[in-house]
Amino acid sequence: MYNTILVTLDGTPTDRAIIEHIKQLAKLTHGRVVLLHVADGWAARTFGVDAVSPEITEDTAYLNQVRSEFQSAGIPAEAELAYGDPPKEIVTWVEQKGCDLVAMSTHGHRFLADLFLGTTASRVQHHIRVPVLLLRAK
Repeated sequence: MYNTILVTLDGTPTDRAIIEHIKQLAKLTHGRVVLLHVADGWAARTFGVDAVSPEITEDTAYLNQVRSEFQSAGIPAEAELAYGDPPKEIVTWVEQKGCDLVAMSTHGHRFLADLFLGTTASRVQHHIRVPVLLLRAK
């Protein structure tokens, strides 16, 4: 059912909710997990894959740590770093590489914050054709 699960991570504590949920789901479905983080700092947006910054170094280390966590649990996992606008890059990844499910934690903003800031989850789910699992972090 879910052969490839794309898990988007933003590098905040809210990631733990989706990580723990997907560990269980991936074990049940025998799916492979792709962890995606979009670096969106100045260097990442300006230089893309050629960016070199403390943000990129930290993001890469974080992705590798989470990937190792999945692999230690016996779940096939890959980690990818993208650069730029998170919603746009997530949609592009799904369109180009494909997956069966996109899993995301949400921050649980309320109406006014969502109205003015928009949400990555909202922008992604309206532009892709695969199921999106949104899990609100506590």
